[in-house]
Amino acid sequence: MTTFNQERLLQILLAPQISEKATYIADKNEQVIFFVASDATKPEVKAAVELMFKVQVESVQISNMKGKAKRFGRFNGRRSDAKKAFVCLKPGQEINFAEGGAA
Repeated sequence: MTTFNQERLLQILLAPQISEKATYIADKNEQVIFFVASDATKPEVKAAVELMFKVQVESVQISNMKGKAKRFGRFNGRRSDAKKAFVCLKPGQEINFAEGGAA
């Protein structure tokens, strides 16, 4: 197992995605969705989640999300690109964001 820089791991996870779709995926597949740093790798995401939430991670899938083109009046703009990590937890593991920590 590779060891990672602790400061780097604390900067990998940006925010959890909390939406209807994310809640549905969490209930159905026992996965949690995080927005992660754009240069994050699967092993780094796994290590960061295990470090911050004290849970065991089974697998990680990563998806690059392209930013939407938006208009502000007559000006064209674009939302920034983002990277999402779908973290699959081992059976019996849970992350509860409402209580602010691992359950």
